[in-house]
Amino acid sequence: MNTLNRFCLASFLLCFAAYGYAENPAPAYALDQPAAVGCNTTAHKIDEARFIPIGGIEQWVTIKGDNCSNPVILFIHGGPGDPLSPFADSVYGGWAKDFTLVQWDQRGSGMTFGRSPPAAGSTLTIDRMTDDGVQVASYLTQHLGQRKVILMGSSWGSILAIHMIKARPDLFYAYVGASQMVSYRENQNASYAKVLELARAANDEKTIATVEALGPPPWTNPRNFGILRRAIRKYEAKATIPAPQAWWVPAPAYATPGEEANYEGGEDFSYLQFVGLNGDGMFAQVDLPKLGTTFQVPIFFIQGSEDILTAPEVTRRYFESISAPQKAFIVVPEAGHDPNVPMVDAEYEVVRERILPLPTNGL
Repeated sequence: MNTLNRFCLASFLLCFAAYGYAENPAPAYALDQPAAVGCNTTAHKIDEARFIPIGGIEQWVTIKGDNCSNPVILFIHGGPGDPLSPFADSVYGGWAKDFTLVQWDQRGSGMTFGRSPPAAGSTLTIDRMTDDGVQVASYLTQHLGQRKVILMGSSWGSILAIHMIKARPDLFYAYVGASQMVSYRENQNASYAKVLELARAANDEKTIATVEALGPPPWTNPRNFGILRRAIRKYEAKATIPAPQAWWVPAPAYATPGEEANYEGGEDFSYLQFVGLNGDGMFAQVDLPKLGTTFQVPIFFIQGSEDILTAPEVTRRYFESISAPQKAFIVVPEAGHDPNVPMVDAEYEVVRERILPLPTNGL
C-alpha cells in the first residue's frame, strides 16, 4: 500500500492544482484534547486514537501497547501519503506486548488529509514535515513520560526520519531504517539500471522498450517514476515472498467509504508533491549524505536483498560513510522494497536484540 506503487496522473494533477496546505485552517469540529499524561501507572494498557495539534493543523496519532511504560516506537510511514495506521494491528500488533506503538498520519495523508484538508497556495516540504515529526516525537515524550523514543522509518519515511534525527537527536534512542532511501540521483539511477539489467536477462522486450523510452533519470515528466515503479514491482515479485493479503485489509474504523476516500485522496495529493509536476518535487531535493554523516544515535539499516527501488548497494555505501555510537547493516533474503514477513521479523529482531540491550539507552 505504498504511494510509490500507485499512479493515476489525472487525479494527481487535479489534486496538485487544487490543493496546498494552510498553516492554520479552521477545524471541522472541536479538537480532541488529550490528557496531560497518558501513562501514569506502570501496568497501564494504552489504546488512544485522536487528532493532536501539530504544525498548525490537526494530525492523526494512534498509541497502542499492553504496558505504557514499555519503550515507545514511532513509525514514520512511507509514500508520502501511505499511513500504516489502517494496517498496523495486522502487521505490527504482536509487538504491543513489548513496546508502545505509535502511528502518525503525516500531513497530506490518511486521517490527517481528511481532517485538515489541503488549501490552495502552499505545498508539502521536507522541512515542514520534519518539523511536524519532531513535534510528534516531543509530544510523545511528554504524554507518555518517556525521555526518548525509538524511531522507525521506511522508504519515504526513511528520508523524513533521517531529517528528524538530524534536527533533534536528543529525542531518539535509536533509528531503524527499512528500505532506506539515500539520494534522488543515486537511487533513481540504480533502479533504472537494475530494471534494464533484469529485463534484458529475461528477454523481456516489452519492459525493455518501456523503460528505455523513459531515458535515464532525472526526469521532468511526473509519469516516469510511476512507470519505472511498476517495472520494479514486477521484478521484485519474482524474487520475494509476498506479504500476507490479510495485512492490507484496513481495520474497520478506516474501512468506511469516507476514510477510504481520504486515504486515496492523500495518496494522490502526496504523490505529486513527491515527484513534482516537472520532476521538481520533494524527491528531487533528497541527498541525505549532504546533511552530514555523523549521528548521535545508533543507526540500523535493514534492506531487502531484492529491493530495486532502494538498492542495497546504494544504502550500503551510505552506511559505510556513517559514524554513529553503534551501527549495523542487515540484508533480508527474499525481501524487496515493500514489507513482508521476513522484513518485519528482521525489524523486530533488531529492536529486541540490538536496541533494547544498548547500555546507554535507559530503556
